[in-house]
Amino acid sequence: MKRLSMTAAILAVGSLFALSGANADDAALIKSAESAAPAAVGAGATIYAMEADGKMRTLREGKNGFWCMPDNTTTPGPDPMCGDANAMEWAMAWISKKDPPKDKVGFIYMLAGGTDGSNTDPYATKPEEGNNWIETGPHVMIVNAGDLMQGYPTEAKPDTTQPYVMWPGTPYAHLMIPVHK
Repeated sequence: MKRLSMTAAILAVGSLFALSGANADDAALIKSAESAAPAAVGAGATIYAMEADGKMRTLREGKNGFWCMPDNTTTPGPDPMCGDANAMEWAMAWISKKDPPKDKVGFIYMLAGGTDGSNTDPYATKPEEGNNWIETGPHVMIVNAGDLMQGYPTEAKPDTTQPYVMWPGTPYAHLMIPVHK
């Protein structure tokens, strides 16, 4: 049952990262997905790719409890990502506009960078007046951390070179931690 719900969650998150080139070389997709995390994490992660028709394809089964997805070539910046099972549950709640699971802190790597987005509106899809669009670089995220984020900046236009809370005041608030390589 747990595997089935994890698969459903991955399918939902995958829809955000659909690939535009369904015929892309699997080895290149795996390399892209692995670039989101440290080598030891990426090498042991399950790799998923979203096909152009919306179906999820497993490129490689993993063994370390992490999942990774390659860059979505339709977004403005690089955005491969890797996360743990708790992060997937959080993402599924965000996508479904439901409350995240209680007491399940998750971790996401985006070491190749991240697509730019609104810092205040979890559902904004483009820059518009008042949605506080920001640019992000390589980072990690701690999601569903609740009160553990107290003391971190929550400004609408944060200094993205330092840790800050993204989507403050929403159930999807999470800690963004820049990583400088």
